[in-house]
Amino acid sequence: MAISPLSDTALQGIQRGMRQLRRNAADIASANQLTAKTPTKDAVRALVELHQSSLQTSASVKAFKTADTLIGSLLDVKA
Repeated sequence: MAISPLSDTALQGIQRGMRQLRRNAADIASANQLTAKTPTKDAVRALVELHQSSLQTSASVKAFKTADTLIGSLLDVKA
């Protein structure tokens, strides 16, 4: 089964969001952050980007579900 362009774009958004989530989680868990007594600018940036990545991934999942629903509706109409 071929993936529609809309589904493909949504899937790319999910993958990009997950890569950013992993990168930011690694930045937050780095050894430098564990030894610091107060959060550094890098840690704060990573936390903000972690939240942004989470929102991006959620939005891409919703877009993927919408594309799936639309394809299903089109198949129902043609059947």
